[in-house]
Amino acid sequence: MSIQEGLIKSNGVAESISAQKAQTHIPNGQTSELQRDTEGLSEEPEAVPFPTARAPASLAPADQLWSTSRDKAVRLRMEGSGPASETPVTIHQLFVETVEKYGDHPALATKKDGHWEFQTWRQYFEQCCAAAKSFLKLGLERYHGVGILGFNSPEWFISDVGCIFAGGLATGIYTTNSPEACQYVADSCEANILVVENQKQLDKILQIKDQLPHLKAIVQYKGELKQKLPFLYTWAEFMKLGEEVSDEELNAVTESLRANECCTLIYTSGTTGNPKGVMLSHDNLTWTSRIAASMLDVKYVEEVVISFLPLSHVAAQLCDMWMPVTFAMTTYFAEPDALKGSLVNTMKEARPTCFLGVPRVWEKIQEKMKTVGAKASPMRRTVAGWAKSIGLQYNYSVMNGENQVPWGYTLANSLVFKKVRESLGLDRCKLCFTGAAPITKDTLEYFMSLNIPLLELYGMSESSGPHTISQTSNYQITSCGRVMPGCKTKLDKPDKEGSGEICFWGRHVFMGYLNLPDKTAEALDEDGWLHSGDLGRHDQNDNLYITGRIKELIITAGGENIPPVPIEDAVKSEVPIISNAMLLGDRLKFLSMLLTLKCVVDDNGEPTDELNPEVLSFCQQHGIKSTKVSEVIASKEPAIYTAIQEGMERVNARATSNAQKVQKWVILERDFSVGGGELGPTMKLRRPIVVKMYQEKINELYAAAEKP
Repeated sequence: MSIQEGLIKSNGVAESISAQKAQTHIPNGQTSELQRDTEGLSEEPEAVPFPTARAPASLAPADQLWSTSRDKAVRLRMEGSGPASETPVTIHQLFVETVEKYGDHPALATKKDGHWEFQTWRQYFEQCCAAAKSFLKLGLERYHGVGILGFNSPEWFISDVGCIFAGGLATGIYTTNSPEACQYVADSCEANILVVENQKQLDKILQIKDQLPHLKAIVQYKGELKQKLPFLYTWAEFMKLGEEVSDEELNAVTESLRANECCTLIYTSGTTGNPKGVMLSHDNLTWTSRIAASMLDVKYVEEVVISFLPLSHVAAQLCDMWMPVTFAMTTYFAEPDALKGSLVNTMKEARPTCFLGVPRVWEKIQEKMKTVGAKASPMRRTVAGWAKSIGLQYNYSVMNGENQVPWGYTLANSLVFKKVRESLGLDRCKLCFTGAAPITKDTLEYFMSLNIPLLELYGMSESSGPHTISQTSNYQITSCGRVMPGCKTKLDKPDKEGSGEICFWGRHVFMGYLNLPDKTAEALDEDGWLHSGDLGRHDQNDNLYITGRIKELIITAGGENIPPVPIEDAVKSEVPIISNAMLLGDRLKFLSMLLTLKCVVDDNGEPTDELNPEVLSFCQQHGIKSTKVSEVIASKEPAIYTAIQEGMERVNARATSNAQKVQKWVILERDFSVGGGELGPTMKLRRPIVVKMYQEKINELYAAAEKP
């Protein structure tokens, strides 16, 4: 299929966009101003004030801002001018534009037999078209799902994009899902085809295949098939299937795509119930990618990213797939054991210019560096400590707009900062992001001290990823930055401190939850504002700070509302040997806490009984012979229990009321993990599940007495 054939005709675009602008409800009384902005638009397509020369996508008729039906379009939240007035485009159009401009630039990099192999943007596009034809050949129906179950790879990307080109709904499935959870997602999206990585993932699907009435075929993209079944294909077989499908047949589908229709489903992790299918439109993804990058120092064809976070999560998709399509970035694929230790090797070889890590990734890097630092000579430790104090001073100065370079900074940069960046593969990384879960101030300050400021993002699947972004030129520690251009934030029902529920408005707001009108009505109010369920406040410069989560708020028996995360973070900061902390006390008379110690993680990413080097170092300094978590608990190791209690007392001393003091705590035998079920795929704490798992221990904490 030629690039030119891929472009969509723009007949009737002016009418559809003008109509959208005229009927879109804009909050805060801006409708009349919007109407003034759109007066006088010609009915001729070329007269529409498109900000770029790209071919615009016509929009499907729609009169509502939300939908729960797979085949229903929505009205875009367009405005008459500014970022929210940008021309809507489909994924296919965006891809075509990039290929026309940068077709020979490397798009994907995969390591095979010790060497990096590259695919150009043109080759990548051709593979996506071939996959689209094969999906059509296999009988992919319009608005039906293609479920993708596996670790990040070119095949994952090609399946996702190919599905969208073929008019399907690309649906990532978490690799950690049980067969039952896979069945729920595949059935919900009415998947016609499932693409799986290997035999392990295939086995899950074969267990539940008979419960999937819409399933027509399964494709395995790595490894040889251990069995021959009529509905089962290798990747090579799959890619050849569509050779009989003509360019004209595929063109007819891509030309029928509309920017305000669904193309992707992101399923929530199901922490508090069944997963919900977040419906994202072409415009959700293409507009958000473009606008998010406008806040950052992103340049065409110059950026390099690494794909390693779960692609079934919207943050990974936006950073690894859609922003690269928008700006012709190069995406390197990490090894499947990235989070077990190999990630830093990929980082050193790829040398990313932009890097997104969830807090647990940054914490693991911090722990590893502290372990290495503890083994250094006294002289090296002294120099490192001095340099870090300089780094922290300098970055706080930059953060506060003073930009004062402290004495010794150049030397510290030469001796420590540059070497640390090189050792991590971050020597040319200009944007280091953290998001998807809360991060502690201790970790933020640690990287600031090494001259690697971490920029926090905030958003959700329902906002196509980011809503606020921190910038290198403007960030505040523990803040999630400022709202994206063309978007709005409202703090609903603020308290006396100005903290209220964070609500979103903008073209990044999702279409609705698939087949769940009640849940959609809970998330989107009658004016179209997305209610996040998070509590936040703004500072005087409009930086957003997350102060808690409505559903996570602990309401004690005395009626006091307590956000758990700040207390948990404070405990982990005061007692660095603690890995995870979870506050308890909902409808109870006092607060208590479940704690886990830092331990060694095995090759499968599961916590072991072995204490990690940081805790072992603590033990050696205090004459403790224990090397296992079980040994510490069995003997109630006095030095460790005393250190935790003293740290807890320091946290309690800063509490705003007695009700916010932690009265009791217990160390659990096993650290939290994704495999264990305590953490979600992005390392978020799954509180209801943890409570259920450890109900007996929780009962013991509260059984001794009504008061400690």
